[in-house]
Amino acid sequence: MLSVGSIVIRCSDLDRQLLFWTAALDYEPRVPLDEGFALLRPRSGEGPNVSLDAVPSERILPPRIHLDLYADDQAAEVDRLESLGALRVHWPKRPRGADYVIMEDPEGNRFCVVDAAPGDAA
Repeated sequence: MLSVGSIVIRCSDLDRQLLFWTAALDYEPRVPLDEGFALLRPRSGEGPNVSLDAVPSERILPPRIHLDLYADDQAAEVDRLESLGALRVHWPKRPRGADYVIMEDPEGNRFCVVDAAPGDAA
């Protein structure tokens, strides 16, 4: 049996990304931190880990893979993520009425915030 243990995000500024993703996801880093690598785990104990790997890599758009983050209050989460340094991404092909907002972290790694309010199909 396989399961997702960790999603790895490559980054240039490990400290900045560590601050962003721990606050964004309410995750905590495994200590002690490794040189150039941080494993973040959910404080609640539920969900996959997110690892940050300080290995700069070429940014490709559109990305081949991205995170879909489910939110019970999408508007509030988008505002909160923007206050942490995330940016909204305009995509002219986004369907009208789509249940997601495309965003990127402080280094341009894209993710979506999906409206998963009770009663909505996420």
